[in-house]
Amino acid sequence: MRQRSPCVYILASQKRGTLYIGVTSDLAQRIWQHRNGETHGFTARYRVYRLVHAEFFEMMPDAIAREKQLKRWHRQWKINLIEESNPDWRDLAVDWGLAEPFRYGP
Repeated sequence: MRQRSPCVYILASQKRGTLYIGVTSDLAQRIWQHRNGETHGFTARYRVYRLVHAEFFEMMPDAIAREKQLKRWHRQWKINLIEESNPDWRDLAVDWGLAEPFRYGP
């Protein structure tokens, strides 16, 4: 799996929970940032840490265009996209060895 390439990703708080769409050139680093409080704001406020979808691109402008497209989609379309490839809403970051399972609380 390519870990350092332009990528659009979707995080979820839980199955069919709050969704966040982002873009990065280093998915492993961005997941680490989200899970360790380096990114303040929406994902920290709503505890959106589970990687449920990712699409990789050759060029960053293509990834950015896809991110903008997905952000305009209706919520149900986003859910359908996730469930096409990840029907159980598994944490792909854990499956792909990018992160340890995220644990809430102490």
